[in-house]
Amino acid sequence: MTTENHDAIVSSQFSPRAHSYLTSAVHASGEDLEQMVRLIGERPDAIALDMGCGGGHAAFRLAPLVNKVVACDLSEAMLKVVADEARRRGLANLVTQQGAAETLPCPSASFDVAVTRYSAHHWRDVSAGLAQMRRVLKPGGLAVFMDVISPGEPLLDTWLQTLELLRDPSHVRNASLDEWRSQLTAAGFIVGTATKFRLRLEFASWIERMKTPESHVLAIRSLQLRAGSEVTAHFAIEDDGSFTVDTVLITAEAGTAPPL
Repeated sequence: MTTENHDAIVSSQFSPRAHSYLTSAVHASGEDLEQMVRLIGERPDAIALDMGCGGGHAAFRLAPLVNKVVACDLSEAMLKVVADEARRRGLANLVTQQGAAETLPCPSASFDVAVTRYSAHHWRDVSAGLAQMRRVLKPGGLAVFMDVISPGEPLLDTWLQTLELLRDPSHVRNASLDEWRSQLTAAGFIVGTATKFRLRLEFASWIERMKTPESHVLAIRSLQLRAGSEVTAHFAIEDDGSFTVDTVLITAEAGTAPPL
């Protein structure tokens, strides 16, 4: 039985797999990244934050748009991969910073733009992480949140969280869109638009990327084979275990004053 805390589990899950997230097609591309670029546009004087940067794909897209990007992540190994790739791409305005979402090591009101992608469902305390993102954003600053979301319906929610946790013990929870809106408002954001997408996860690469133990792979496949028609239809579960999840891109503006 592990004696590690959650942050240590997250780091131990992702550090050995940093390069896999750099090369992952699921993470390197997507309609959400394209929309993020369009929404932010060129901001040559802006300082941007990529919170929970993972393989750095949002940060790489941000760098040509802004003056400086800070790519922040718990995993030092992940940050080294991002820094090396930024140098390879000639992105001299991208710097890395080690830290947790709940305790961002950045001054208040220091960013014009903040984004996070496929990270928040690993945070131990989402409310604290969002409050930190609000703190480091300037009033009126733009925030973009991208993640897998729960369908909201209890049956489908239970299945999503179970498959995610069996695959990766650093998973905490995929929030629903309503939960995202509520949490963002509580953190002091003015919620803007929300665009939903569907993301197909090819089973073999999905489990390989996280080196899921074979016993857990068998448990996931056993559950999928016993899923009811509502679950099979919503997640479009395929014969090989591949399935499709809901994702969202939410825009928000940092309020003029933090919540009391």
